[in-house]
Amino acid sequence: MHYMEMEQHEERALSAGIRVLTFVFRIALAIAIPIIAFLVLYAGFLFLRAGNAPKWLITVVAIVWGVGGVAALYWIFNWIIEMLPKQWTGRLQPFVFIGPAMAILTWYLAVPTVRTLAISLFDRDGLAGGNFVGLSNYLAVFTDRLMREAFRNNIFMWILIATPLTVVFGLLVAILADRSRFERVAKSLIFMPMAISFVGASVIWNFIYEVKPAGSAQIGLLNAIAVGLGSKPIAWAAHTAISPWNNLFLVIIVVWLQAGFAMVLFSAALKGIPEEILEAARVDGATEVQAFFKIMIPYIMGTIITVTTTIIIFTLKIFDVVWVMTGGQFGTGVIATQFYRQSFIARNAGYGSAIAIVLLIAVIPVMIYNLRQFRQQEAF
Repeated sequence: MHYMEMEQHEERALSAGIRVLTFVFRIALAIAIPIIAFLVLYAGFLFLRAGNAPKWLITVVAIVWGVGGVAALYWIFNWIIEMLPKQWTGRLQPFVFIGPAMAILTWYLAVPTVRTLAISLFDRDGLAGGNFVGLSNYLAVFTDRLMREAFRNNIFMWILIATPLTVVFGLLVAILADRSRFERVAKSLIFMPMAISFVGASVIWNFIYEVKPAGSAQIGLLNAIAVGLGSKPIAWAAHTAISPWNNLFLVIIVVWLQAGFAMVLFSAALKGIPEEILEAARVDGATEVQAFFKIMIPYIMGTIITVTTTIIIFTLKIFDVVWVMTGGQFGTGVIATQFYRQSFIARNAGYGSAIAIVLLIAVIPVMIYNLRQFRQQEAF
């Protein structure tokens, strides 16, 4: 009996020792594996930053390192969390997926925003030895002639003209395409510009608006037509005589790019309207125009508001098209081009940061309204 008790005691001691060793091993793995993964990712970063290898090899490493490295980190941390007791796994596992995103947003968005706000309170040298000027930069933002021009263009040309044009054109195309035998082809052609970058689209439209001196061969489509009809060549987007209406030629580019985005969302919303409602309206004698304004528009109003606010946010931040087409000159400047010019050309860090903060403040209310619309649609 005594012998059996000794054996049981030894087994318990051995079992306890194994559990301790297992626990220590798990802790060691939990520490070592993330460190190794981080070192591997950091080594890949150093390799890419050096840029001494052939370009094809750098491209392959960037893809494998970027996609594979992130996936490996998620897998490793999830595996570590799953080794913990169930109650701790349930508590910590969401942070495995949310944590990296929150860390990236904090480091690359929240911290730079706070730093930009601090820089905006100093003169052109910013935090690097600059003098504190308080709200002087913000006063200059609202009194400078070029900034007033930028506000005018953003509000009247881009928000009040570009946004409604994009929404109306996208809605009309969605309705007409849904009734056409060539629905897929039509929607593909309208959506195709979405695959082009804003810089690429601006280069394409630069060729359309291109102007050469009178008597020279016109390679720009519009001027070739104008000269062919007996007119003189016109600098369409760079025509200071018609400023601010020359902005409309830039607005056309954005409408061409964004109409496909609006069309896709409107088309999906229209297909969600019960056909029985439309049939009942037609039986009661409603015309297609009445059905459109009395049934379709109210039914998809949530989508219309969402698309409109999304495009407003985009037009408030418009930069690429304006910069490539005109460089913000000829009366076409917007808030973002003034920010770029002051921050990176004039090297006026304080003033440029103030413009960035003003732009952020202008976008925030629209974003909040957009998020509320999303929540209401989800609740509905």
